[in-house]
Amino acid sequence: MTMPLEKSPPHASVGRIAELADQCVQCGLCLPVCPTYALDRNEAESPRGRIAIASALARGLVDPTAGLREHLDHCLGCLNCEKVCPANVQYDELLIETRAMLGPASRRPRRLLKLLKRPRRLRALRRVGSWIALPRWKSLLLRSLPRHSAWRAALLSLPAAIPAPPVRADDDHAGSTRLALFPGCVASVEDAEAQQAAITLLRAAGFQVSVLPAFCCGAMDLHGGESGAAERAAQQVRQAWTTSGASQLLTITPGCLGTLRRALPGVSVIDPLELLAKHAERLHFRPLAQRVALHLPCTQINVARSEAALLQLLRCVPGLETVPLPRPPHCCGAAGSHLLEFPERAARLRDETLRQAATLAPQQLLSSNIGCRLHLAAGMEAQQLDWSNQHPLSLLARQLEWPVATTP
Repeated sequence: MTMPLEKSPPHASVGRIAELADQCVQCGLCLPVCPTYALDRNEAESPRGRIAIASALARGLVDPTAGLREHLDHCLGCLNCEKVCPANVQYDELLIETRAMLGPASRRPRRLLKLLKRPRRLRALRRVGSWIALPRWKSLLLRSLPRHSAWRAALLSLPAAIPAPPVRADDDHAGSTRLALFPGCVASVEDAEAQQAAITLLRAAGFQVSVLPAFCCGAMDLHGGESGAAERAAQQVRQAWTTSGASQLLTITPGCLGTLRRALPGVSVIDPLELLAKHAERLHFRPLAQRVALHLPCTQINVARSEAALLQLLRCVPGLETVPLPRPPHCCGAAGSHLLEFPERAARLRDETLRQAATLAPQQLLSSNIGCRLHLAAGMEAQQLDWSNQHPLSLLARQLEWPVATTP
């Protein structure tokens, strides 16, 4: 007999969960676009099945057993289901509320996530790793860690290259700043080069950019059931935004976008690709004769919705052949902390993504979400694929021709 983990907890959002679940008409149109349903062909691993589980939990019809909880935790939060839903079910909201009701899962790697959410500590550890030549010891360390270990998954995704310096503010134009860039946590360390590239491109288009302090927006906590920590992060976001004096908030990481918008209702929070595409006539690029495969993260398509802007900008580079990866596959499996909590499932999704990329015979793989790119790079290393990989903004900044355009 399956024993409950705990009694269904009282929670202010129980009625809200039931209300959201009742919007589902059980049509099943979400099943073909759900990556976890494609993995298992199990109704409980589909949006429709998870909605039914959430509804039953909220109404007290079932206890939150480990088995039921696992189906909810397997969800990647890709939101492909929301895009095709004819009833406009707010699946993301339902998932967040249900996980908040249940609280964080017992398998959640809290110590590891605590480290990843602290950019200064993470950057310091990356420097130490460089000093002791960690890549040389990587294979030995991997053998010493259990196959399902979150720390092993993190080590597999660790880049060999030393991170770029932290992104610099546009101090020369502090008095006339219009935009603020949110660096985030892991992205502020591992994607600092792309963040600096964004500032370079925005300056060339005539904008001034300030940079907020680097900290976690709360996305991993929000989607992991840590509602208290997520709210504290949201308060920090609001405080940093208020003191910035900017009119618009930017992030180059699509995975942060939804959480930032949630923390700052009424504030314009966008992917800088949108601004750059609107002013593409001010940007001029050197030719690059190369074929690149473009991985479009789920959050870029379903939250930021900036894929058209990205393709427009890449097509401005003479000689560059940009080929988006086909869909399906619908998700690479990174999905925030999912690659740490369920490394084998994440690897299956990643390998299918790389298989599709290989059919395009690229010289380089581009992806705009740092979690996706680290996850894909780990798979490329394991499969000995010799493609380089970077953020699309890094490529665009390297091909940029100066002088800077005039201010809009």
